[in-house]
Amino acid sequence: MDETEFWELVDDAREAAEGDPEEQADLLVDRLAQLDPDSVLDFARHFESRYNRAYRWDLWGAAWVLLDGASDDAFDFFRCWLIGQGREVFEGALHDPDALADLLGDFDEETDGDGEELGYAADEAYEQLTGLVAPDLELPPAPAEPDGTPLDFENGRLLAERYPRLWERFRG
Repeated sequence: MDETEFWELVDDAREAAEGDPEEQADLLVDRLAQLDPDSVLDFARHFESRYNRAYRWDLWGAAWVLLDGASDDAFDFFRCWLIGQGREVFEGALHDPDALADLLGDFDEETDGDGEELGYAADEAYEQLTGLVAPDLELPPAPAEPDGTPLDFENGRLLAERYPRLWERFRG
């Protein structure tokens, strides 16, 4: 599975789920379970590598503003959700986290921003196909700390300066 196929699966499931992250995860499991086990592992590798790329302080700060706070777990689930938003939103957010203010359409704090189930979709599909737990993906280990310079998430003034568009849209 190449990168284009990965993003097509993500996009098709999101569109069919009409943006509901839990429904998107269920649809993704169904679609992945129609593939061969090696393709499911390829999907998992694509997902995991993007998940690790998004482990950055500047993106965590954007998630903090967007979600009005983001614990370690909330940021993990946010990164899964961000991948679920598709290539344009994901890559745009990595390029400029404040651009999420413009990249995101409607945003419901009750359901959006939490894609925990998306992170398990490939594992569930692999287990359905094989009856086995997915093997190690043989990727480099996840970073111990987010990339970049730590931010003081409790400093609203700093966050407003760093993420002016997100702050205006979601906290203003």
